[in-house]
Amino acid sequence: MWVVSASGCRWLGAGGSLAVAVGGYAAGALPVVGGAPLWAPRATGTETAGAVLAALGLTLLAAAWWRYGVLLARGAAGGVLGTLAAWAAPLLLAPPLHSADVYSYIAQGAMVLEGHDVYGAGPSVLGPDQLGADAAASVGGNWTDTPAPYGPVFLLLAEAVVGLTGGAVVPAALLLRLVAVGSLALIVLAVRGFGRGDGALWLAALNPLLLLHVVGGAHNDGLMIGLMLAGVLLAVRGRWVLGSVLVGCAVMVKSPAAVALLFIGVLVARRAGGGARGIAKGLVLPGAVAGAVAAGASLVSGTGFGWLGTQSVAGAIHTPLSLTSDLGLALGTLVADDPAPVKTAVQQLGLLAAVALIAVLAWRAYRGHLDPVLGLGYGLLALVALSPMVQPWYLLWGTVVVAAVAWHSRAGQVLAVVSAALVYETQPAGHTPWYGFVAGGLVLALGLLWLRRDRWPSASTSAPVPGPAEAAEAAPSGPRRAPEEDA
Repeated sequence: MWVVSASGCRWLGAGGSLAVAVGGYAAGALPVVGGAPLWAPRATGTETAGAVLAALGLTLLAAAWWRYGVLLARGAAGGVLGTLAAWAAPLLLAPPLHSADVYSYIAQGAMVLEGHDVYGAGPSVLGPDQLGADAAASVGGNWTDTPAPYGPVFLLLAEAVVGLTGGAVVPAALLLRLVAVGSLALIVLAVRGFGRGDGALWLAALNPLLLLHVVGGAHNDGLMIGLMLAGVLLAVRGRWVLGSVLVGCAVMVKSPAAVALLFIGVLVARRAGGGARGIAKGLVLPGAVAGAVAAGASLVSGTGFGWLGTQSVAGAIHTPLSLTSDLGLALGTLVADDPAPVKTAVQQLGLLAAVALIAVLAWRAYRGHLDPVLGLGYGLLALVALSPMVQPWYLLWGTVVVAAVAWHSRAGQVLAVVSAALVYETQPAGHTPWYGFVAGGLVLALGLLWLRRDRWPSASTSAPVPGPAEAAEAAPSGPRRAPEEDA
C-alpha cells in the first residue's frame, strides 16, 4: 500500500509539516508587536482553528516519521536527506513555533549591542526607543527579567543578527531560523560521519521533536548539539585538539556541552596508553583547550565572564518535566511551611546524582566496556532527567548522540517513543496546557506497549556500516601509544 511505503511516508510527513506551518500563522508564538501583516496576532476563533490544524499536522508528521523508521529498521532503502528537505521546508518561513524563546535571543543580542549587561539584567531593561524593544515585548513572562544563561559565542551571533536586521522582529527571527537550519546541516554532517546510515539520520535529524523545536522554534540547542557532535567526531578520528575547540564553542552556546569534554578525555587517555599519565592527560588537556576558547570568547565578545554566574538562573523557573523539581516541591509542601529550601535541596541532589552517573559512564568507557560516544549520549540523557529545569527539546541533547552510534538499539527505540510523546507537550504558541501532557502521556503509553510487542530486528540483520566509534572503542588501553593529534 503506497501510503505506508517510504515514498508515501515522505509526502504524508511533508503534508503534516505544511499543516503545522499553516496553523502556526494563526496559533504560533506570534510577536506582540512588529509582526504585521503575516505574523500579527489573530482573533480567538482563528487561533483555535490554527491550533487544531497544527495538532492534526503534527500527528500526521509523527505517524509518518514512525512508520518511516520502522521501514528503515527492516532494511528499506533510505532517501532520508530528501525526506528531511521535504519536511523542513514548510517550516522555514513560518512564525516561531511551540516556543517564544527566539524573542529572548533577539532581545539579548540587542542588549549586547546597546551596551547593557546581559548577564546582570533581563530584556525588560530595553527602552521603547532601543533596538530589540519589540522583541522584548514578546518575551515570555518568566524570562523578562532573567539574565541570559547563554555563552558569549551565541550572544555574539545574536548581536550580529540584530545589527544586520536593525532589531526588526520578523527579519531577525527568520535570520535566527537560518542559523538553526545551518545547525541542522551540521548535525546531519556529524551524524553521517559516524557511518550508521540513514537510520541514524532518521532518529537524529528527521525527529519531529528536532524539526519542531530547532527549525520551527529556532532554539539554540541545535547549534550546541551540532558543534558538540562535530567536535566529538573529530576526537574519535584522532583530532582531539580541534574537536575540543568545537566543543568549547558549543559550551559557549549552552553549557551542558561541557559533558563531551570528559568523554573526549576518555579517548585521549586511551590513546595515550592508559595509566595515571594517560588519565591525567585526558582529564586536563581537552578541558584546557576548551577553557582557552571560553576565555577568548568572553574577552572578544565584551560580555565578560558573567555567564559563569547565570548557569543556575533557569533552575529558578519550575518546569513540570523536571522530576527533581516536582519531587522537591511535593516533599517541601508536605514537610515544611516554605517548600523552596526542600525543593532546592532535592534539585541539588539530582545534579549530584547526574554527575555521579556521568562519571561512572566515563569510567566504563575508559575501561573499554562502553563506546565513549554512546556513554556521552547516556550521560546527557541522565543530566536532562535529573536537571532542575527540563524542556521537551532538551531530550535532543542525548538523543542525537545516541542516534549517531546506536540508533538501532533498544535505547534508540525507546528514545524514538519518548520523542514522539514530547512533541505534544507544548502548543504552537509555546504554552503547556494540561491536555498537552495528556496527549503526550497517551502517545508514550501506546508507544511502550508497542515496544513490548514489536522489537526492531537486531542490528546485525540490517548490516550497518561500521563507524569510527568502533575504532575509538578499539583504541589501545595498554602501553602501545597512538598519535594524540593529527590536526
